Amino acid sequence: MARIIAVANQKGGVGKTTTAVNLGASLALAGRRVLLVDMDPQSNLTSGVGRKGQAAPVGSIYNALVGDCADLAPFIIPTAIENLSLVPADRNLTGAEIELVALPNRETRLRRLLRPAVDGFDFVLIDCPPSLGLLTLNGLVAADAILITLHCEYYALEGLAELVTTLRRVRASLNRDLDIEGVLLTMYDERTNLAQQVARDIRDFFKEKVFRTVIPRNVRLGEAPSHGLPVILYDVKSRGAEAYLALAREVLARTNTQLVPGP
Repeated sequence: MARIIAVANQKGGVGKTTTAVNLGASLALAGRRVLLVDMDPQSNLTSGVGRKGQAAPVGSIYNALVGDCADLAPFIIPTAIENLSLVPADRNLTGAEIELVALPNRETRLRRLLRPAVDGFDFVLIDCPPSLGLLTLNGLVAADAILITLHCEYYALEGLAELVTTLRRVRASLNRDLDIEGVLLTMYDERTNLAQQVARDIRDFFKEKVFRTVIPRNVRLGEAPSHGLPVILYDVKSRGAEAYLALAREVLARTNTQLVPGP
């Protein structure tokens, strides 16, 4: 059974898409079958794996969410990376927040679509938009766990309280089994006192839920999306690539799996 992880934080610019792309690619290159689901209208996840403007004949995630569909499988397309597949997004998804309001089961539509489609995968990573609207809510309801990406700055701590409140509400009413996969510190600069203080505060609050792996500020991580490549394929020796490979090992260890090629 696939492990479904929503990568979420209502604050923008904290590395959600970068993490979904590079963690997904690292897991795929380790032999795990990975499905990426782009739930962000900006569709940066789609372009980050070189599939900008591409979709299955039946359409993108927008068509799946607002249409009368029972299975996400027809919307899945391959990427250039073995074991890595994608449900792409496009600009039409912008209107989904409004259209979903009038639809039945508006909070659970992604979960219903994913259930019959995930049997062939080990991991499903859902890239949520920087908001706490219906698209993010669908991601949280469909997920087994949430991976919270956190930029090491003061404002990130303020937004985190709101995200935790939303998480509790989702657990109470829509997905009581939703767990915290982990908190990932991103864009970390060990030279600054603020980054070190924020990291200490987060580790004090979330304890063992904080990943040991920290994603550093890295130029290659910023360059790779413009080439439609995960950083591990753009520059495998960069600090960013090494960090996401370490994160993949840690995720696999948390799911009692070793980082070795699968069958």
